[in-house]
Amino acid sequence: MTHDWKNKRDRFEVTDVRKLSGNFLPGLLKKAVQVEVGDGMCVVQSFEPIPLYSAMADLGFEHLTERVSDSEYRIYFYRAEEKEAAFAGVGDMPLKPTAILNFKGIDNSLADIVVNMWNLIWGKENPAIDQKTKLLLSLANGVGAGRLRQATRELVKAYAMGVSVAEFDELFSMFVWNGGVGTFASEIGPSSLFGAYQLTKTLESKGKSHDEVMNALLEKFGEKNPEVNVMPHGRKEP
Repeated sequence: MTHDWKNKRDRFEVTDVRKLSGNFLPGLLKKAVQVEVGDGMCVVQSFEPIPLYSAMADLGFEHLTERVSDSEYRIYFYRAEEKEAAFAGVGDMPLKPTAILNFKGIDNSLADIVVNMWNLIWGKENPAIDQKTKLLLSLANGVGAGRLRQATRELVKAYAMGVSVAEFDELFSMFVWNGGVGTFASEIGPSSLFGAYQLTKTLESKGKSHDEVMNALLEKFGEKNPEVNVMPHGRKEP
């Protein structure tokens, strides 16, 4: 990656998202798709939006980050090539960590700390534990802690990363073993987590492709689902 284009950045269109609420990522990426190769855009945020980097890279963008002050980061994105995102509206991975925006509503420095911690866990280069295993561990931890919303999000992401139904079968068997039949029947069985798992299993048994199953998962268990969305109730995407 080079920054030979940095002298052009002052002419990039600026999008200031500091005062936006809700999940503005789909709208931001929709703008990015329209940027021509050789041109760029500037995003202004009150903390460094590290999860955005990979989503933009998935569209062919390089980036350059400038910290103007404690409450202003300017990230310049330059489109070096035209690429098609792996997942429409979210880039490289579905169900981005939009909950980070809730921490911004408390304190910008807190959001900065949380996003850097997220990067330590999920953005580490050459991690000792591969991403699929991390997602399965996070899914299991979510179930153990009673955070079924988190667990559902991890299941969708794990399937996107290539985790098989057979692996999910064994994991859910472990939930019965570790948590007990009663807990599984009353808590996990009626949950969005079990619904997402069953949908995946049913569609694959009907011969649906991985992309078709992912589309169905995101339609039924994506951000529009109140049991999966992590933003405050009643808040709509801008």
